[in-house]
Amino acid sequence: MKLIIAMIQPHKLPDVKKELFAADVHKMTVTNVLGCGQQKGYNETYRGVMHEVNLLKKVRLEIAVNEDFVKRTVDAIVRGAKTGKIGDGKIFILDLPECIRVRTGERGSEAIG
Repeated sequence: MKLIIAMIQPHKLPDVKKELFAADVHKMTVTNVLGCGQQKGYNETYRGVMHEVNLLKKVRLEIAVNEDFVKRTVDAIVRGAKTGKIGDGKIFILDLPECIRVRTGERGSEAIG
């Protein structure tokens, strides 16, 4: 089992969801987050005062999958999120030692579904 964490541009979320659904991946957690990376932010003026904005809006996807779904999940995220520009995002793949479905008590790969 793996936990896939992806940071993507907010406007690319509909495209990523479409690609994930086409790859038969329907279970995910989506969170609005702030972060910075290679983009480093930008400066803007508000009421005559210069402000440095270095935490940019991103969307964090968390998807727990069984081993046979890892490649198709990652490929779907890349297809949906890629623009070819700085800030497209990152994908992290972590080992997931245990998963428990609260409703039934199922454990492991059966709990992920």
